[in-house]
Order: sequence, then C-alpha cells, then structure tokens
Amino acid sequence: MKLDLDPEYEAFRADVSETLTKNRHLAPTSEDKGYKNARRIAWQKLLIEHGLAARTIPKAYGGYGGEADILKARIIAEEFARSRVPGPMQGQGISMLVPTLLELGTEAQKQAYIRPTIEGEMIWCQGYSEPGAGSDLAALRTSAVEDGDHYVINGSKIWTSTAKQADMIFCLVRTDPAAKKHEGITYITFPMSTPGIEVRPLVDMTGSANFNEVFFTNVRVPKSGVIYQPNKGWQVANATLTHERGMLGDPNATKARFLELVTLMKTESVNGQPLIANPLLRDRLMRLQAEVYAMQANGLRITTSRLKGEQAGIAGLIVKLNGCDLNHEIARLAIDALGELGILYEDGDHLRADGSWQWRYMYDLGLIIGGGTAQIQKNIIAERGLNMPREPKLAKA
Repeated sequence: MKLDLDPEYEAFRADVSETLTKNRHLAPTSEDKGYKNARRIAWQKLLIEHGLAARTIPKAYGGYGGEADILKARIIAEEFARSRVPGPMQGQGISMLVPTLLELGTEAQKQAYIRPTIEGEMIWCQGYSEPGAGSDLAALRTSAVEDGDHYVINGSKIWTSTAKQADMIFCLVRTDPAAKKHEGITYITFPMSTPGIEVRPLVDMTGSANFNEVFFTNVRVPKSGVIYQPNKGWQVANATLTHERGMLGDPNATKARFLELVTLMKTESVNGQPLIANPLLRDRLMRLQAEVYAMQANGLRITTSRLKGEQAGIAGLIVKLNGCDLNHEIARLAIDALGELGILYEDGDHLRADGSWQWRYMYDLGLIIGGGTAQIQKNIIAERGLNMPREPKLAKA
C-alpha cells in the first residue's frame, strides 16, 4: 500500500505551510475577542483569498471557488493544526446556514447572505428549541400567521446561542396549525432588529451568558425570507441539523485541541517531572490520541461519501455524539493532569492557559446536551444506522 502523497499534493502542502507562516503575524490572538472583531474579519478574508476558508463556495457568493478535493481539505486541516495558527471562522451562519442556502436557497438569498456571512460581517442565530420543544423539536408552537406579503410571528425560543450579538436569525415557525406534527412548519430568516423581538440572556455554569431566550410579539417579517417552501421547513431543518452536528463534532478542531493538551503535558511539571512522564496520564493521553485519529479517519470517510454523492450512513450519525464526548474527555484529562490548578479560571496568579481548560470542560458538557442530546443521538444511531426497532411509545391515557 502506497501512502505517500503525489508531488502535486506535496507542493500544495508546501504552499499552504508557506502561506500560514508568512501571514501568521496577521492572525488574531486571544486578545481579539468578540464578534465582528476587525482583526478576525481581516484574517478570515485573507484565508478565503488563499483558498484556506470557504474553499468550495462559488466566487459569485464570495468564496474561493475551488473544486472539492478530499486530500487538499485534509492537508489544509493538518497544516492549521501543525502551525497552531487560528483556523477559519465557524459558527451557525458559516457552518450551518450557508451550506443549507447553497442547497435550498433562492439565488437572491444566496447573493444577499452568503458573502457577508462567510466574511464574518453578518452574525446569525438559530431559532429552533422552545421551552416545550427541545428534543421533540417538531412540537414547536411559535406561530406565523399570513398577512399579505408578510408573516406575523408570536412565541418564544430558548437556548439561542449568539442571539444577543446576531444580525439575523434562521427560525422554525408553525404556519399550518392544522397539519400533522412534522408538517406545517416553515423555515424563515429575518433581521433580529425587527420590532417585537426581545432577547433575555441565560447565564450558564461557565458564568457567561452563552445562551438566550428570545420572545416574539407580533413580529412582522416578509415572506421572501422563507427558505425552500412554506410548510416544508422540517426538511430544511434536518439539512441544517446535519451541518450543525458536523460542526459540533469537527475532528479537525478536536485534533487542534488535542495538540494543545500534548503541549500542556510536555511543558507543565510536578516535582520536576513533566506531566507526560506520569505513566497513568500518558496512558490516558495515548487512548485519546487513538480516538482523535479514528475520528479523523471517519471524517475522511464522510467527505468521500459526499464527493461521490452518497449518504455517509452511520459514519455521519456518530460524529456529534463521539466528537462532543471526545472534546469533553480531552478537557477532563487537562484538568486532572494539572490537579488543583486545573479547576482555576477567570482570574488568579496560578491560572494556566487563561483558565481555558476548566471553561471548556464546563461548556463542552453543555454541548453534549445541545444540538441533540447524547441520548437522542444514540437513538438515531440505533434506529437509522443499525436498523434497530424504534423505541416504543407510551400508550395514551
């Protein structure tokens, strides 16, 4: 078996490496925080220009316009991880909405939204979960009533990440209350500045307001914001959920985090010995390394399926469950290895890595729940991937 890359791909790797090395002084740092940060936006635009972000998005919509190539995508991910240079922006708009628009949006919607979104100029939030419709998303009640060329929306959403910062929302609303549960739902986009929208932050256990409640009171939005067709929103929602689960379980982001952990264990020490010299910690690290490489191989399998126009099957179904759990376990090992220093975050003289490992440990625990709980993911894998019988429903009283 020949595993060496052809000269074309070796040359491509050298070019990517040179680009990142030459421009790394322009990359954002930990001080460049917040959405629409000028340095982060400039870095994103530079990456797009060189084909290191939005690589396969057509130039007409602001992307690089390159052909899909599994090996080049892999090389780009490897070079970002190796160089420790910040990668391209991700998020609900870039990673979830844009691929949905490319598949199901109108030309006008693609022209209006894709370029500013991938460049980081337009921030999006997702209006899916409701107080009574989380895991059972199809039970949503937020209503949209037709009024000429508009809908009038009333209801609420919860666990809405970035709602406070977002310019736009892609939202599921019920447009036909008489239809069956999974029917009569419409997927619609509209500005968060529309009158009648109220956002209330929700503080999670990290101490930050990473989520929000969103309330709609007689919010009047144009029908032109509907993606695909009215009352066909469930199909669109599932397309977006597929991209969301891939984003939350991104194996390349997990590898970059794992390499941070390796560096930590080589540089931090106890009693004059580096943490990696501890055989128990080193054994846990090696187990995690095996899982990281397995998930990367699984990512290549999924990419290959997409290039062939095939369904990824169970390979795609396991990404969110395994990826989020793996990220959490990486943070867990970092905290365990650092001992009492590992639980520190926010401020302090003995803080390590700005307290990021403890913050990640708490935040990643939320991601195991968000985007489809681990229990829901296991049901999906069992029923759709392994063709096991569906979970029995309780008889109605």
